[in-house]
Amino acid sequence: MGRRRYRIYDVFAETALAGNPLAVVDDADGLDDATMQAIAREFNLSETVFLCRPGNPVHAAAVRIFTPAHELPFAGHPTVGSAVALAEDRAAQGDGGETALLVLEEGVGAVRCAVTLTAGGPGFAEFDLPRLPAAVPFEASNEAVAAALGLDHHAIGFENHAVSAWSAGVPYVCVPVADLEAAGRARIDARLWDAIAPREGAVTADPYVYCRETVNHDCAFHARMFAPDAGIAEDPATGSAAAAFVGAVLRFDAPVDGAHRLWIEQGIEMGRPSRIRVEIDVAGGKLAGGRIGGQAVRIAEGTLFV
Repeated sequence: MGRRRYRIYDVFAETALAGNPLAVVDDADGLDDATMQAIAREFNLSETVFLCRPGNPVHAAAVRIFTPAHELPFAGHPTVGSAVALAEDRAAQGDGGETALLVLEEGVGAVRCAVTLTAGGPGFAEFDLPRLPAAVPFEASNEAVAAALGLDHHAIGFENHAVSAWSAGVPYVCVPVADLEAAGRARIDARLWDAIAPREGAVTADPYVYCRETVNHDCAFHARMFAPDAGIAEDPATGSAAAAFVGAVLRFDAPVDGAHRLWIEQGIEMGRPSRIRVEIDVAGGKLAGGRIGGQAVRIAEGTLFV
């Protein structure tokens, strides 16, 4: 029987018991895929990550990411939480200070992260988009999308924003709704959604519901994300969806050339308020790069006897 340390972080949150919880399992080499999946089901969090030896010795770790149902090639809050956990380890060993640059090997490829640690407070990590968002074919009607989300079709869309699908490593259908009231009424019907959802490989595109109206005045968008195919009724913070959503922002808001920063709030309806920072670099009217960032708070640690 093995003994492995694990830690629990609340990610995309400034305080404990908010944001998106993440389990981080250290020294995961030797665990097979089935065991990792079983451990993820045991934790029953939206994601569990397993830190393994990297293929490139200059990288910080290879990161395997599992939902309770399947493995993902990339996810945002596991990337932020893993980067903060590894930076904390380096600092504890005297191999790092308050800031660190780390490269994580994920299924989507190498992901570069910048981490800032704060004594007695949450760490902050920001990662480069591993892939720029690309459009995913999606042809379902507003009526079909609304029915799958328990909404009237008149609630779909605002300004020039229309339903669109994007992937920056994981696919999502970005569903604009009129206001906070419509966002709050959204409820996923897994059967109806499965009938219309596009797929990228084995991964089903989940709905990312968003509106311009927000609870926090400094946020640009309010969002919710439902992932029944992954065993997640609703996700309190979804960095990979925010990365995909950059495609919708570029298409519908057409930001001018230069650097842009915006905050997305999520998880409010769940009582797990989250804040995701999105940075976008635009050149020649096209997306040149982007970053997703947020804080992570360690709230528990222990030993896994597997």
